[in-house]
Order: sequence, then C-alpha cells, then structure tokens
Amino acid sequence: MTGVLLPLLSFFFAASIVSLGWADMLIIVIYFLLVLGIGYYLMHFTKTGDDFFLAGRKMTMWIAGLAFISANLGSLELMGWAASAYQYGILATHWYWIGAIPAMLFLGIIMMPFYYISKTHSVPGYLKLRYGESSRMLAAISFALMTVLMSGVNMFAMALVMKVVIGWDINVSIWVSSITVMVYVVLGGLLSAIFNEVLQFMLIWFGALLVPIIGLVEVGGWSGMVAKIHQNFPAGDYTHLWSTLGHFKDNPMGIQWIGIVFGLGFVVSFGYWTTDFLVVQRVLSAKDLRSAKMAPIIGSAFKMMVPFIVILPGLLGLAVMPGLVGQNQAAMTGAQSYNEILPLMMARYLGPGLLGLGVTALIAGFMSGMAGNVTAFSTVWTYDIYKPLHLAATKREVADAHYVKVGRWATFIGVVISIGTAYLVQSAASIMDYVQALFSFFIAPLFGTVILGMLWKRATASGGFWGLLAGTASSIGMWIWVRIDPSALRIIAGSPDAKAMAEDMYRGLWSWVICVVVTIIVSYSTQPKAEAELVGLVRGCTDLPSEGHLPLVKRPIFWAGLILVAFIILQIIFW
Repeated sequence: MTGVLLPLLSFFFAASIVSLGWADMLIIVIYFLLVLGIGYYLMHFTKTGDDFFLAGRKMTMWIAGLAFISANLGSLELMGWAASAYQYGILATHWYWIGAIPAMLFLGIIMMPFYYISKTHSVPGYLKLRYGESSRMLAAISFALMTVLMSGVNMFAMALVMKVVIGWDINVSIWVSSITVMVYVVLGGLLSAIFNEVLQFMLIWFGALLVPIIGLVEVGGWSGMVAKIHQNFPAGDYTHLWSTLGHFKDNPMGIQWIGIVFGLGFVVSFGYWTTDFLVVQRVLSAKDLRSAKMAPIIGSAFKMMVPFIVILPGLLGLAVMPGLVGQNQAAMTGAQSYNEILPLMMARYLGPGLLGLGVTALIAGFMSGMAGNVTAFSTVWTYDIYKPLHLAATKREVADAHYVKVGRWATFIGVVISIGTAYLVQSAASIMDYVQALFSFFIAPLFGTVILGMLWKRATASGGFWGLLAGTASSIGMWIWVRIDPSALRIIAGSPDAKAMAEDMYRGLWSWVICVVVTIIVSYSTQPKAEAELVGLVRGCTDLPSEGHLPLVKRPIFWAGLILVAFIILQIIFW
C-alpha cells in the first residue's frame, strides 16, 4: 500500500521552501470559497447577453476603473515583472509608466467615446462596424488565439507560486486554480469577474505590499538597496530609468531609447491598452459615457503606484539574492529561476498568517488575470466568431439566451485549451519575454488598424483588412526569421548589441508601420464608405457629447492632466 501512496503523494506535493501553517491555509481556503460564493450569488443577476458579457453596463466609474486595472494586475504581472526587474533592473518600470499611462489616458479621452457610443460588445465588433466582416473575423481569430495563450501564461505563473511556496506539483496547481476560475466565470460572466477583480485588487495590495516594506527595512531603504545592487553587479546599471538608454550596450535590457519611446511607449502600449479587449471590456461595462472615460483615468492613477509592489521585490532580489538564472537554464540545471523571485522573497520575509495573505494575493492575481482572458475570449468567440457564422448558416436570429449558453461553453473550452498552452511558457527565458512576443504579433498591428479607423475617415474596408493581415504576418515572419538566423536581430533592431526585449519592441514598431502603410495604400486604391455610415465610429463624423456644463473638477480631461503631470515628475525623479 505504501508503495502506491508515496508516488501518488509525490504527484501532489513537491519540495517547498516553507510550510504553511493552519492560519495560512485557512486564509487561502476562505478566499476560494468566497470567490465561488460571489459567482453563485451573481448567477441570479446574469440573464441577458449584456449581463453576461458586459455586466449590464451598470458599473460606476470606480468599479469599472478598479476592474480595468485589476484585469491587468494578474499573477502574470506580479510574477513576470518582478522577474523582469531582477533580469533588467528598474528598466522594467517602463512597462508601468511610459508603457501604460499615456495610452490609458488616450483611451479615456480620445477612443472611449467611439467604443461606448457604437454600443459594441468587443473591439472586433467595432472593426465590423468600421471596416466590415472580414476585418472583424481576422481580428477575432487573432485575439482568441492570443487570449488562450495569455491565459496559459497566467496558469504557469500561478503554478510556480504553488510549487515554490506550498510545494504543490505544477500540474495540480494548474488544474485546481483554473477550475475555480472557470466555475465562477461560467456562473456569473463578466459581472462575477468584475466583482471578484475588485476584491482581488484589494487583496493584491494588502498581500503584496508587505514584501517591499519589510525588504526596504532590511537593506536600509532605497539608497541601501542601490548600494547593495552596485556591490553585487558592478558591471551593470540596474537603478536608472533613462540615463542608460543612449546605446543598446549601456543597459541590461540591451535596448535603446527609440525602442522604449516608440516601440513600447507608442505602439505596444497604445495597442494593448486601447485595443486589447481584455481591459477594454471592463470599461465598456460603465453605466454612462463619463464613467467610461473616467475609468481608465482612475486606473492610470493606481497603475503608477503598482511598481512599488511589483518592481521593488525584483530590485530587492538583486540586492539580497543574487545568482538566480533564466527559466530554460533552471529547467536544465535544477537551479532556481528569477521567475520565482517574488515567492522567494515572500518566503524570506513573511511569517505565519502573513505568508497566507501573501500567497492569497498571488492566487487572487492569477484568478484576476485568467478571468480577464477567459471573459474576453468568451465574448469575442460568441459575438465575433460564432454568431456571424451561425447567422450565415441558419439565416435567422435566435434568442439572446442561446448566446449566453454559448458563452458559458466557450468559457469552459477556453480554460481547457489554456491549460494546454501553459506548458509552452517553459521554453521562454522569462515569462515577460514570451508575453511581449505575443503582443508584437497581435496587438501592435491591431492598434494601427483601429486608430486609423477612428481618426481617418478615408480608411476603407479593404485597407483595414489587408493592413491588419500584413502587419500580423510581418511580425510573425520577423520572429521566425530571428529564430532561424539570430543575427537577423541586428537588422530588426538596428544594432548588434540588441537583446530579446529590444527585438520585441522593434518588431512591434515595424509591424505597426507596415500595417499603417498597407492600410493607407490600399485605402487610396479603393472606395471609402459614405460619411453617413461613419457616424458614431470616426472622429470628424461624430458629434461627441459636450462636458462644458460640468465643473472643471468633474471633467475627465482635468484629471487626465493631473495624472500626466505626476507621470512626468516620476520620470525626472528616477532619470
């Protein structure tokens, strides 16, 4: 009997750094029961397609804003960017500041009115209204593929937490956590996801905030941490945000300021925050246009503070825990990887009870990130792939309840596929290298298509389709080229000193340029829509509601301006 039980137990439990006490386990169990209870309760309020896919469009600006940022603040963010901070230093902060804040403000002030007024269920749905069915279908298929791949990344990140801290086998971690997310999303749809994301946002801050506070006390504050990093890594500069970006070889990331400003700060960032339906869907749940515009602005204020709980643990790791390696090297040698730096730091600083809270924060982050991908996949699959194909085949509309049912099945299938993609991440050096590659494939060219459609009324249906196809194909083609011939990186990034992250940023930039150029050329060769068909979809053809009657402090543009000033000050402080 013992010979059977020991291998079975070893499947569920691996070696862990610490053991959780009863208080820690109780916190984790209560959290799982709470999110399932919320899903079951909200099932009774999820009757129509708008309820399931857009939470009934009843959310306040604060709930929509917190859900907006929480959908992005998953374990992928917590684990991945802590690992990237260990790998690249403070340069990882760019993905939270220049790689987020301007784009979030642009979404709220410029783009959200068109998304909201058009009453679309999704970004591909907007493309259907603006360009036609072919562009919608191409974007929907690309986005559906990206969401299941991204969901797999979240699963892998969560499995690392369970393996390092609790000692669960990586397979058990993936299945237990993903089934929990699937259940509450199937029950309550986006409504359930949003309420759980607000809960998870609070848990993430309370749980993850402990590590940087205790860590800074140990190393003697910011200056003490910087001194220790310089002592451990005298050959590299890990603590300056902009001053090392003059040349590719002057910083650990192997990137230059052009790649950060235009590749990340413009193309990848604007592409993600304005066209990735995972986050846009949360804003579309707002109860009115002003709330929809304010939600990304509220989210941007919290986004500027997130590096304190995400980037700082990685920097502290450089100070107190040098010697971690990449994921692929760790798999071959058995060493600990920098993907594990956040749970390693939690194990170092958090005692009984506090460790349970910290692990629960990471579980909450995983569920938040995965739920975001799953609800976005469900909506896009149902409304932008299944519905048009079903209508074409049957030539008749069906009851709204039918699409809710399809959405629930899509949630189940999306989770199952995502479980399979979780194992792909293990071939990447770090989690975020993998993620940035996906963004350059699907998000960068999509931004070119959407922004031209919203701001240029001459863009045509053929231009939108062929531009999007050319941008996506060129990005994937450049990625394959570098995999076959690594020396091609110097051509794509323009320097022999460029590294992997530079490749992602420049590949995104080039794919956007190709998308825009092809869209413009084809549009001038084809017939545009009449202006009457572009009302509510294109700037210059749409009368936007005036906010002149509102006091200054209630106008979204006022708060966006304050956030922008704070953003500029932070760049100067950490230059």
